[in-house]
Amino acid sequence: MSQDDRSLDAPRRGDQGDDGPEPSAAGETTPAAAPPVSRGRRFRSSITVLLVLALSGLMFTASARLARNQDGRHPQNLTDLVQNEERRVESMTGQVVDLEAEVTALAQDLAPAELTSPEVVVNTGIVAGSVPVTGPGLSVTLDDAPPTQQSRSANVDDLVVHQQDLQDVINALWAGGAEAMTLQGQRVTPTTAFRCVGNVLNLHGRVFSPPYVVSAVGDTAALQASLDRSPAIGIYQEYVDAYGLGWKVEKSSSLDIPAFEGATDLRYARVPGEKDQA
Repeated sequence: MSQDDRSLDAPRRGDQGDDGPEPSAAGETTPAAAPPVSRGRRFRSSITVLLVLALSGLMFTASARLARNQDGRHPQNLTDLVQNEERRVESMTGQVVDLEAEVTALAQDLAPAELTSPEVVVNTGIVAGSVPVTGPGLSVTLDDAPPTQQSRSANVDDLVVHQQDLQDVINALWAGGAEAMTLQGQRVTPTTAFRCVGNVLNLHGRVFSPPYVVSAVGDTAALQASLDRSPAIGIYQEYVDAYGLGWKVEKSSSLDIPAFEGATDLRYARVPGEKDQA
């Protein structure tokens, strides 16, 4: 068999089955003719394209109209909302004022006569810290020791003012008959609590550094005498002499004690057990 005959008999890439192209008599393959596209199929394709274009146009038009309507409507709605809320707040504020007046009137009807006297009202306000007080008094200043006073025999705790030192001064002034008092210019009330962290004082949500000043309105002689007889303050003054802690007492003919501006409601206070039984 010649080389030309082997090439004709060899399997071809198109001979995959009975559906492949038929070889011609001369040994050449004839390409299969593509099936004709029907007219109905072309018509359906055209209709589909037209529908897609029409729907896209409708969507773009609707989006543009919606955007225009929203741009014109938002400011108007926001203004109406603010005005409505303002009117609602005014109405509720008026209701609160009316209710407070009603509560005050009912409290006055229920309160004993002696509690409504002007003197009792003023004294109650002074004790609670709700009214300012002006009068003669003392100012006590406590300060940390200067760095030059450090020595080998002293540690850091010996050279700073502690929370207990401030409490000792405040308690001594109360015991001496102080009518009103401030610490760092903040009104001290029966519910005032402060805390020292290192040489920093936390009081009424604010932070203060030394020197610390305690001012009290009252009889200056009685206040001074109470400071002098306090054992705790005597110990502090020993450290004043040994390490140079700051200590100064000043008399004043007129001290201005401001009113307390914080909240006075107690959230966690409770009556002691023996009072409950009584």
